[in-house]
Amino acid sequence: MKRKILIFTCLVMIIVGLQSCKKDFLEKKPNKALLIPTTLADFQALLDYPDVMNMVTGLSNIASDDFYRIDANLLTLEAPERNSYLWNVDIFEGSSTKDWNTPYQAIFYSNVILDGLKKLDRNAANIQEFDRIEGSALFFRALALYHLAQLFVEQYDEKTASSELGLPIRLTSDVNIISGRGTLQQTYDRILQDFQEAALLLPEKGSAPNRPNKSAVFGYLSRVFLVMGNYVKASQFATSYLQINRELIDYNTLNASAARPMPNANINSNVEVPLVISLNGYSYSSSTTTYVNPVLYNLYSDNDLRKTCFFANRGNGNFSFKGSYLASATSFGGPATDEMYLTRAECFARDNKLTEAMDDLNTLMKKRWKNTVAFPEFKATELKEGVKIILAERRKGLLNRGIRWVDLRRLNKDPNYAVTLKRTLNSSNYILEPNSKRYTFPIPNDEINSSGIEQNPR
Repeated sequence: MKRKILIFTCLVMIIVGLQSCKKDFLEKKPNKALLIPTTLADFQALLDYPDVMNMVTGLSNIASDDFYRIDANLLTLEAPERNSYLWNVDIFEGSSTKDWNTPYQAIFYSNVILDGLKKLDRNAANIQEFDRIEGSALFFRALALYHLAQLFVEQYDEKTASSELGLPIRLTSDVNIISGRGTLQQTYDRILQDFQEAALLLPEKGSAPNRPNKSAVFGYLSRVFLVMGNYVKASQFATSYLQINRELIDYNTLNASAARPMPNANINSNVEVPLVISLNGYSYSSSTTTYVNPVLYNLYSDNDLRKTCFFANRGNGNFSFKGSYLASATSFGGPATDEMYLTRAECFARDNKLTEAMDDLNTLMKKRWKNTVAFPEFKATELKEGVKIILAERRKGLLNRGIRWVDLRRLNKDPNYAVTLKRTLNSSNYILEPNSKRYTFPIPNDEINSSGIEQNPR
């Protein structure tokens, strides 16, 4: 325990030292006199730092169309939140952002571990722990890159991915090595490689809610391939996930009137969650004055238990979200079993396997429907109809997880499913057209100034 405390103390000292300068996180050099992790126990302590390792981008939740704020409440937000909400050209107004810094901190810590493991002997006595730690570091590096890619690079398109700008990819803890942006294809290749290597090393289920496992890897691989438009592989990895865990929460067992009805994934009580991942916290997402979009709220049937389990009545026809799988104001951002059923259903529908698609959707929705009334099974006779039904349930079921923004980006590529977003502030209209450059956030200025990498056009 003392050693673990020492590791965390040193981490805090490194973080404070790095963030006290104006240069980018990746350009800072930690004090070499500080303790450097060298043992498997040290590396595990580094991995067990959820405020960095299990934290992912959150501004996309604000930019999506599932929630809104009235004018007076919107003006109380910090500039990055307000600018994200209105899709302004300048999001950060010269400031740094945890949506860039925190994932790159996780990448740095992952690289410290991966570099350190190369200096240790992998033997019969430590093989399971060694492999689990290596797999975890690879997982967290891929996790950070995946979420960064949904905010700071263009939507993946196989035709243009080799020419579009990607992310700076750090594969070493050596801060003297400068990373350029590379291509979008290289970014996704690295994400896939790290996740796939992690899958070979990790156990099926984690020993703690914050520790990666095969289920979480399969869930993310399904996400990545869905973003890439590879529906066959997205379906295959959703199936791999469901072969480990098919269990769903029966919403009939929940207390819908509770302030936080969902089982808490942080204490291993949520059967749908293989790994706790949180979205970076912003007041917009946690506030009771952020309300669900009325158009979305009215899509829920009165017999759909999500309508009462997800939302709290704030009066005057306004409803705030209370259905986080973390049973708190913190937004859950990781994969879950309900998502895998919805992903596989969409992939089946796109392959014109409508019976299989509706079977998956109905399996899920029976657990969301009042058991005192007959469940009206979903049916579809045509591909486009089936996809639209599933996408509607996907939006209703997975809100406030950072998924809607990712779905908007990928679906905008197809005119059948593209959406134009609109906001109003002080009688002024703000519009985000499908495939707009504003679906890609600007890279923070401090990173541009320190590394010289190219800025995203807005």
